[in-house]
Amino acid sequence: QVQLAESGGGLVQAGGSLRLSCVASGSEFSVAGMSWYRQAPGKRRELVATISRLGGANYGTAVRGRFTVSRDNDHNTVYVQMSGLKPEDTAVYYCSMDIFQSGVGYKSYWGQGTQVTVSS
Repeated sequence: QVQLAESGGGLVQAGGSLRLSCVASGSEFSVAGMSWYRQAPGKRRELVATISRLGGANYGTAVRGRFTVSRDNDHNTVYVQMSGLKPEDTAVYYCSMDIFQSGVGYKSYWGQGTQVTVSS
């Protein structure tokens, strides 16, 4: 079994920055794609950013140019650096990883979410 744990959420003023982290733990696994999603109250979950094992990144339209996703393959960790935060960025942020385990194959795992609140 693999578990994901996010950290770094909190309250920040508009225009500020935050960095979220998500680390995968468990036994004998490898990670392919890593992603961040977010869900605001009353809204559908939306893609924030995704990054391949080789570092190729894609971003959701709402965050492009303000957020930067990165990863540390040696530590099974994905980050998202969020700058120029806006009140509309307020949401619960979730990380997701596509993980391979022998005998299981590829499976998507999700973290429990971390709250980001941006005040105006």
